[in-house]
Amino acid sequence: MKKWAPLMVGATVVLMGITPASADEALAKAKGCMACHALDKKLVGPSYKEVAKKYTDADVPKLVEKVKKGGVGVWGQVPMPPHPQVSEADIEKIVRWTLTLK
Repeated sequence: MKKWAPLMVGATVVLMGITPASADEALAKAKGCMACHALDKKLVGPSYKEVAKKYTDADVPKLVEKVKKGGVGVWGQVPMPPHPQVSEADIEKIVRWTLTLK
């Protein structure tokens, strides 16, 4: 049964129409990122598309740390709170997805 688990998950993803990009967007929603960020407009924080224009793949480690620890000043004086409850692996998935939105 364990051999079949990845195949079953993959088939479920295909049948449900979940692409890796939409899965990462769903992860961003599940982790509460969409409370402050939208795809293409500024909410409390910058839009994901604005972030994607500003950064490259080389910035991923810096962005993961910024999401984990929070920060202020890059996009104005509204602070981004830290997100210690979100795993670094999930943060990296969200950051990498964000950078695809150029």
